[in-house]
Formats: sequence, C-alpha cells, structure tokens
Amino acid sequence: MRELKSVEEKILDKALYLIGKNGSFNVPIRAIAKEADVNVSAINYYFRTKDEMLLHIKEFYIENTISAYSILDCDEFSDEEKIILLANEIMEYTLKYPGIFTILKEAMAKKEIDAIDAKIVEITDAMNDKMDRILSKVFKNNNATYQYNRMIFLSSILHPISNMDTINFDSNMVNDKKQRLDYISYIVNRLK
Repeated sequence: MRELKSVEEKILDKALYLIGKNGSFNVPIRAIAKEADVNVSAINYYFRTKDEMLLHIKEFYIENTISAYSILDCDEFSDEEKIILLANEIMEYTLKYPGIFTILKEAMAKKEIDAIDAKIVEITDAMNDKMDRILSKVFKNNNATYQYNRMIFLSSILHPISNMDTINFDSNMVNDKKQRLDYISYIVNRLK
C-alpha cells in the first residue's frame, strides 16, 4: 500500500476516509479541509476543483489496488502465504480507507460513461481474477464448493472491517497485524 507523503496526499487520505464514512462522494470541501487540518485554499491550490480532487482519489485507489495485489506475483511465497498476505493488505487498506467500497460501487454504476470508472472496474476485475487463480489452487475444491469457499473467504475479510461499529467482537483481532494474520490463516485453513 502506497504511503502518503505530502499535503496533497494527506488531503486525498482524509477525503477518502470521509467518502467511506459518508458512503458517497457528496462530502463538502470544508469537511475535507477540517479533517485534513488544512484550509480550503490548500485544497483549491492542489486540486483547483472538487472533480479534479475526486479524479486524484480514484487514481490513488487504482495505484493502491495494484500495489496490494502485487504480493500475488512474489515467487518467494507459497500460494497460501500469498493469499494470507493479500487478505491482510485488503483488510489493512480497508481499515485505513473505508471509502474504497464507495469508489468501487460508484465506478460499477458509472463504468459505461466515465473512463476512470471503467478503468477502476477493469483493474479490480483483473486483480480479482489473479486472486481467483491462486485461491483455487489453495482451496482445491470442485467448482461449486470453490465458489462457496471463495464467498466465505471474502466475507470473512471484508465483513469485520465494514461492520466494526455494529458487531460485538475484540477489535484488536482486526487492528493488530499479528492477530489479523492469525485470523486470516485460520480462515484459509478451515476452507482448505
């Protein structure tokens, strides 16, 4: 996952956080400025318009998605290790940027009319195809069972993050990297 280094990226970070919290792109510039601890003129300086800022957020999403899934190309890990590390990256990324669900949902709805949204869907689909190829080797099930196990696996990594405020469990299991990796390993081993 790409780390944020500049004021511009800090603004993108906080905008992405607020998009997730709000569940839509309808976040006022003033709210983003307040969350990023900058003045509105800083946002105007870096992005000129809210639409330009949203374009940068979508590009940031694409870069981080590709970066998170790059672990699948590392030959130093077994297929099972790749899946565990990928799931950890997805959980970590979703914890930090809850707006990714909103970005993907909006892109799916507008992929026919907007080039950047079409690219988001294309990249996400390509990365998920890559994950599926490795996941199918790890689970080694027939097609119907594999589809069930894939759904359980994805639900197991996405549900705790997207419902942290509504479910009653020890949040350290998700927030602490070691506990998160132990949890993911447990899920993978149960599904094999």
